[in-house]
Amino acid sequence: MPLPKDFLAQSLNRIQPSPTIAVTQKARDLKAAGRDVIGLGAGEPDFDTPDNIKDAAIAAIKRGETKYTAVEGIPELRAAIAKKFKRENGLDYKPSQTFVAPGGKTIIYNALLATLNPGDEVIVPAPYWVSYPDIVLLGGGTPVTVETKLEDGFRLTPEALEKAITPKTKWLIFNQPSNPTGACYSEEQLRAITDVLVKHPHVWILTDDMYEHLVYEGFKFRTVAQIEPRLYERTLTMNGVSKAYAMTGWRIGYCAGPEDLIKAMAKLQSQSATNAASISQWAAVEALNGTQDFIPGFQKLFETRRDLVVSMLNQANGLECPKPEGAFYVYPSIRKLIGKKTPGGKVIATDADFASELLEAEGVAVVHGAAFGLSPFFRISYATSNAILEDACGRIQKFCGSLT
Repeated sequence: MPLPKDFLAQSLNRIQPSPTIAVTQKARDLKAAGRDVIGLGAGEPDFDTPDNIKDAAIAAIKRGETKYTAVEGIPELRAAIAKKFKRENGLDYKPSQTFVAPGGKTIIYNALLATLNPGDEVIVPAPYWVSYPDIVLLGGGTPVTVETKLEDGFRLTPEALEKAITPKTKWLIFNQPSNPTGACYSEEQLRAITDVLVKHPHVWILTDDMYEHLVYEGFKFRTVAQIEPRLYERTLTMNGVSKAYAMTGWRIGYCAGPEDLIKAMAKLQSQSATNAASISQWAAVEALNGTQDFIPGFQKLFETRRDLVVSMLNQANGLECPKPEGAFYVYPSIRKLIGKKTPGGKVIATDADFASELLEAEGVAVVHGAAFGLSPFFRISYATSNAILEDACGRIQKFCGSLT
């Protein structure tokens, strides 16, 4: 039976299902139907959560740590978060300034829904993680997309930021290393951004540092409040354990910021998720406080995969693939392939066409650039084995070579 007309909330009309989740699910469905499909859509490390973290979770279960927790998170995890920010970022936060949620996405959701009013603008550099604009829209705000350029390494320039700021601007969402491009900012480049923000005291900054530890070739990560202490009081610094610790399914995001903002986010979460899973929180305590010795190994593995993918894609006819400094994505340009035809006569008019025809012809699932707000590109996650990546990139080379 169909739902009654006008039964669903009008706010749902403002958003789309997550394209990255949709691509991943489509790849799963095709595999289940017997197709030979390689899915490169998911932003998820292929290795297992380290044993010390799993052991901490098992110990927590055996201790009976299976009850509701405080909305903001267990005290032990909030203390570990404060220690992490001091140890790795030189930022002083009290545990009362920290907050834990079921994933980084929920941190962003809580922060924006707790602060946005109709007419408020949120600057979102493009290409962006697919959920940023939709969460802004759900919060009643207006996403203001600022396009970056491949020639600038997909980095937001201070000039573009200055131009985008208006009296209605409430937030800048600033993500680095970037999903989907892997772009990072040097200290000089980051300071140029913070110099602009200092001049506009009504603009708050939400920094998404989820890929902080996945940087390569000696790059030194720095976050906004670390670079510019004058922005400390209006910055929400967000991170999580999903990527660096291979804990995507544990669903733990965390942040730190002004105490009044943390209280507002807790008020919202108290009427939604209540708290992150207790066992996941205890696992995250071990992740942050325990050994970090495995991280350089993860970095080296991802760096090797990055180099493999960049090399093979740049050998494909018509692709231009820059080498990213971090995360585990590449964002190649298909500008030279627009207007070309498949052997079956289909015209590649958009990056969505490219992704669809690539999946149909060669069984490689990628996410088209329009999903991230900047075309004509596509995103590949190289968080899988070298053998799978070689196979996938070989298929992409074959597909590109077939276009005329």
